[in-house]
Amino acid sequence: MTSTLNKDYREETDWLFRQFPSYQQIGSKAYKPTLDNTKSLAQFADNPERALKFVHVAGSNGKGSTCAMLASILTEAGYKVGLFTSPHITDFRERIRVNGICIDKQSVVDFIRGIKAHSFDFDPSFFEVSFVMALDYFKKQKCDICIIETGLGGRLDATNIITPLVSVITSISLEHTDILGNTLEEIATEKAGIIKPHADVVVGKIVNELTPIFTDRAKGENISIYFANEAKTNYTAPLLGKHQQDNLMSVDCTLHSLRKHGFSIPENAITNGLLRLSQNTGFNGRLQIVSDNPTIIYDVSHNPDGIKASMKAIAELEFEKLHIVYGTSQEKDVEAILAHFPLDARFYFTEFSNERTMEIEQLKAYIKQDQLVKSLFFSSANEALKTAKEKANANDLILVIGSFFLISDFF
Repeated sequence: MTSTLNKDYREETDWLFRQFPSYQQIGSKAYKPTLDNTKSLAQFADNPERALKFVHVAGSNGKGSTCAMLASILTEAGYKVGLFTSPHITDFRERIRVNGICIDKQSVVDFIRGIKAHSFDFDPSFFEVSFVMALDYFKKQKCDICIIETGLGGRLDATNIITPLVSVITSISLEHTDILGNTLEEIATEKAGIIKPHADVVVGKIVNELTPIFTDRAKGENISIYFANEAKTNYTAPLLGKHQQDNLMSVDCTLHSLRKHGFSIPENAITNGLLRLSQNTGFNGRLQIVSDNPTIIYDVSHNPDGIKASMKAIAELEFEKLHIVYGTSQEKDVEAILAHFPLDARFYFTEFSNERTMEIEQLKAYIKQDQLVKSLFFSSANEALKTAKEKANANDLILVIGSFFLISDFF
């Protein structure tokens, strides 16, 4: 029975990846700038979003860790918590969890087969189908609260069919400029699109110039707005880096808002939720220490601001020599990213197995001479890490960074 289910699961998820364009596979061409398809899919599933309560999280960086901390804390508070995030690292089911447990394979198979049997007058995207699958599953599981991470942007993101109790914008930086806009103001406006009537707004650490975009939107909707950089917390983030403490501020503000909606979240739930973050959510790959002697850290940061924050966190650690294994997707601003890496590091530039990888010859065009003389190049991420281990001493640090797809090659 198990082998049959595994076979069915592989067949249906393989079909899902083939049938529908996925941003994880082909980049911005998968983006659908409309909510109509998602609404139609939700209607097909009997509009599960109408039976659920939500926290909706958007932002350029910090969405994943913010969602994970919220979900873990609410789980420890005794609630049944749905968590929808993306992308996955090794298994599609990582995107859809209830109290940390991935959606079961049979539910995935049944939902995809239902989609395949239905005649739609449009071609829904991979992300749209995945999200409505999550909503359907969360409804069937009778979740008390669902934490939803946007995929891309906010205003026209497929997740924006929901009506949340709280809308959270974690940070704003230049990203996906081919879709969201060429300025911070344009991108902030897109992110602010998740703000809804009757839902408080939490805004993370942003530059002061962007504040009016959110305050004006909140005023227009006559709702409360909280700025995390003005808040204080008695807790410490369970993740490396000062930026994670900033994310925890957003979490604390969100918990305050949820209490206004009747959620009971005692102090010990916050403490235990932060301690059991990985167990309760499967949260991995964010400045994650995976071994010692030498220390090896996996980090999925992939844009300039994320890389900058990660490098600040790394600078606070004690080690002798830094070895960086770096691979990235084709559309990333590699020149801006490489500027944040210290020149005295040893570099192991690599491709990864996902088809969106930037090839070595493309990467070389961005590497300055000072870095080039200390660089090795690989077509295999595993070979790059193996070589880094061979060259590193016990007191050195190996940082594997640049992409979810890079990290997925090691799981």
